[in-house]
Amino acid sequence: MIRQTLLAGVALTAFAGAAFAQDVTLKFAHYAAESHPGHAAAVQFAEKVAERTNGAIKVEIYPANELGSPPEQLEQTVLGAIDMNVPTHGGLDKYEKAFGTVMTPFAFGSYDEAHKVLDGPFSDWAGPKLRDQGLQLLCHWEYGFRNITNSKQAINAPEDVAGLKLRTPPELQIVAALEGLGASTTQIAFPELPNALNQGVVDGQENPIGVIYHYNLNDFQKYLALTRHVYNSMVHVINRDTYDSLTTEQQTILMEESCAAGNMMREAVQKQEAEEIEELKARGMEVTEPDLAPFAAMMGDARARVAEYSGQENMDKFLSFLD
Repeated sequence: MIRQTLLAGVALTAFAGAAFAQDVTLKFAHYAAESHPGHAAAVQFAEKVAERTNGAIKVEIYPANELGSPPEQLEQTVLGAIDMNVPTHGGLDKYEKAFGTVMTPFAFGSYDEAHKVLDGPFSDWAGPKLRDQGLQLLCHWEYGFRNITNSKQAINAPEDVAGLKLRTPPELQIVAALEGLGASTTQIAFPELPNALNQGVVDGQENPIGVIYHYNLNDFQKYLALTRHVYNSMVHVINRDTYDSLTTEQQTILMEESCAAGNMMREAVQKQEAEEIEELKARGMEVTEPDLAPFAAMMGDARARVAEYSGQENMDKFLSFLD
């Protein structure tokens, strides 16, 4: 179902309806592998937009970090060199701190809970804030709960994480969660991660199941623990000036098809996770499902770090959505 709360909040500007009556090509960069549901969602979005605009809007897709690392892609979208991108909340919080609250460790207990918060009160509150940063929020897509892999030992309890050297993206929330469990962390660009794992620069890493599976990280990692320590989603954004230059009808089409693509991706990610875990086992990974309560109980300092980073007022607002 199209997310009505987001569509109702679309702000139409004085530019809407003025430009792009003729054909326009939009560059859409993302970091998902071409076999990942994120790319399938991007393809669906591009096809539907072209169909509904009678070819007036063509979307060119650049997958798998073709146009740079995720932070570089987002920066180029803010600057207008790229038109669309799907950063995580941890990428967006470099521009708007309110987005940093979403990745609070163990904030959500299920996909349904996360979707209800993000599609409704969170987007109504935080979405408009991106306008000041040169971006327009379209819709929340999916990525998944993040899990730890390593080459040293099975993880059944928090103490099994202590002492591991783990790669993380440059996102404070993830760093805080893993360090709260006693791991040491280092930031390595994702395109360099397989080589770093292969050479033993780090013992392990953490990512959603789909990333671990589609990028074959099992080639370098023996152990997978379903820790679900942070929830992540791709957030479909477009350069603000590009969006404002579209007609009102075109803006509506982009918003609707972004939400439709995101819904498709959500269903695909959840459906495929169980299958991908079984396949990772077949590839030789040892998979554990630890009791998460002891992990969550160790997140006091991590949550305090996230609140300090995001702003306590922002954190209080986010927590009110969870209540």
